[in-house]
Order: sequence, then C-alpha cells, then structure tokens
Amino acid sequence: MTVEAPPAVPAPTHGRLVPVTVHFDDLDALGLLHNARYPVLVERAWTAFWHERGFGFEGDWEAAGDFCNAVRELRVSYEAPVNRPGEYAVHLWLERLGNTGLTYGFRFCSADAAVTYAQGSRVLVRLDAGTLRPTSWSERFRTVGRELLRSGD
Repeated sequence: MTVEAPPAVPAPTHGRLVPVTVHFDDLDALGLLHNARYPVLVERAWTAFWHERGFGFEGDWEAAGDFCNAVRELRVSYEAPVNRPGEYAVHLWLERLGNTGLTYGFRFCSADAAVTYAQGSRVLVRLDAGTLRPTSWSERFRTVGRELLRSGD
C-alpha cells in the first residue's frame, strides 16, 4: 500500500521532542499504526519527559505527588497514517499551566519532527490522593512545566 507523505513542517521552536518506537505489533490488520496506539505512545513520551526530571509513580499515590492526576479531555486529529515500525518522536509542549490543571499539546511525528502524523491536546487535573479532588501543582512541577510553555507564536 502506498501512502502519500504529509507536508513537512519546520523544526519545533518550543516544547521538547521525545523519541518513541513503533513496534510491529502496534500496527493493525492493514499494517497501519492503530488509532488507539497514538495516545499510548504520547503518554509514554510524556511520562519519559517527567521521569527524566525526577517525577513519577512507583505504587504509592501519596508519594506520587504531581503524578496523581486524571485526564479530563483528550483530542486527537489523525493527519497521515504511520505504515511501518521504527523510530518516531512526540513533540510535547504546554498550552496552559493553571493552578490545578494544565493543557498540553502534542504532535506524533517523524524522528526529525519534519512530518506530522497526528496532533492534539490533553487536559490533566492534579488530584489530592486522599480526596481525589483537584489540588495545586507543586512549585517544582510548575518550574519544570514553565520550560514547556508555548509562547504566543
């Protein structure tokens, strides 16, 4: 099956590019990356970004701090099919960093970020582990998060 390549885009000027791998078993019966795998790969990139900065979940929600959060909204737009396993990337950035919530944008793209296969956004709410009610992000989290904020470009 021949798939037309989507148009190339300029290199990212904001956020971070996180490498991800598409495996053969991520593909569907047509040999395309299954639509449900995109959010999983984005989640893995987001988790890797935060783990590299000392944030994570290791089985204790109280100790997880800022990693105790829930998805409020997920939006994905599929631009072009991924039709082979290999190395790709997820371009991550923050659109908004509020007191208890944030909105991050993402692009699932080629490893060099030149080709966009899918893009979208996700809204997260920070939760108190005991009450499961919204609570504030830590100042440490907010400091790292500010590095990802997209400017008014």
